[in-house]
Amino acid sequence: MKTTPASNMDVKRRNRTNTLRCILSCERISQMELSQQLALSWPTILQNVKELVELGLVQEVGQYESTGGRKAKAYAPVRNAKLAIGLDLTGNHVSVVLVDLSGQVVRYQRKSRPFSLDDAYLQGLGELVQSMTGDVCASETVLGVGISLPGIVDSETGLLRYSHILNLRDVPLSMLSHHISYPCGFINDANAAGFAEIYGTATAGNLVYLSLSNSVGGAILAGGSPYMGNHLRAGEFGHNTLVPSGRHCYCGKEGCLDAYCSARVLSDRADGNLAAFFDGLRDGDTEKQAVWREYLEYLSIAVNNLHMSFDCDVIVGGYVGAFLEEFGGPFRPLLEERNTFHPDSSYLKYCRYRLEASAVGAALTQVERFLQIL
Repeated sequence: MKTTPASNMDVKRRNRTNTLRCILSCERISQMELSQQLALSWPTILQNVKELVELGLVQEVGQYESTGGRKAKAYAPVRNAKLAIGLDLTGNHVSVVLVDLSGQVVRYQRKSRPFSLDDAYLQGLGELVQSMTGDVCASETVLGVGISLPGIVDSETGLLRYSHILNLRDVPLSMLSHHISYPCGFINDANAAGFAEIYGTATAGNLVYLSLSNSVGGAILAGGSPYMGNHLRAGEFGHNTLVPSGRHCYCGKEGCLDAYCSARVLSDRADGNLAAFFDGLRDGDTEKQAVWREYLEYLSIAVNNLHMSFDCDVIVGGYVGAFLEEFGGPFRPLLEERNTFHPDSSYLKYCRYRLEASAVGAALTQVERFLQIL
């Protein structure tokens, strides 16, 4: 097939982007190492590095020790050459992060602000975004703002189709960004968190993310990209039936996973304070220990079902996920017992982000957009 100029440009752009991704993953690297790792020709690497240096995204940082010939130049990423902002809107608070090109959090704030569509709230979002840049960077350094929402986000129509938590239906997304002076994009909160968990890692394949916050949600990542489903509802694991005719769920049904494994199940046993619940576990509170054992039993059923359905790694995150690494000792044996094929729980992964994964993931969508058009 004849190669067109357009396809040549696409290949060049993709090679340059992959060169930058590789450099961003290192503290420093030589052109020879880039050529070997990316399987690209020496002239291609020379040209890519030259262009990235000219764009201010990469810098020369000295030389390697000689191994007998000319010393190789060392190159490093300028991670703060571009920055992105992520907002996570929930029913009771707003989280905002500033991240660099490698996804490192440069600045972070969490504010208690009950959600509202009134102008004071929306103007406050604009002020919060502006406060994140301040003395850190010039406005032209900011790529844009990613906004994470707890609901069904329809980017094609520009509507937030439905959010139980925010009590919204068919609201124009543009209303939420009216007072924000940067380009904005919108994403479901669980999809954002799942994206944050895999970003910059070797995990580019299939993955399920389970979010255990005040409601239970999730994301399905196929080939590193979110699978949205026919009606943008893929990953609504919180409304999988766990116990037929079981506990009442806020959705009006009975026996949903949300009724057994949301963070509220635990925080309600500690006056609404999830951290206090886990403090009780540390202190040997027998009542809380019994609640935790029951919680893990139900969670093991849910996670095993996800693993059996999708046959891939499952990352558990959200408010409760942040405590699992410390308190999840009994969890893996439960998973191993339920595994139909062999007693294995290696597919279970603990979340990398203990807090604000959704805000980080929303910001990273702006970084990814930049890299795709570089």
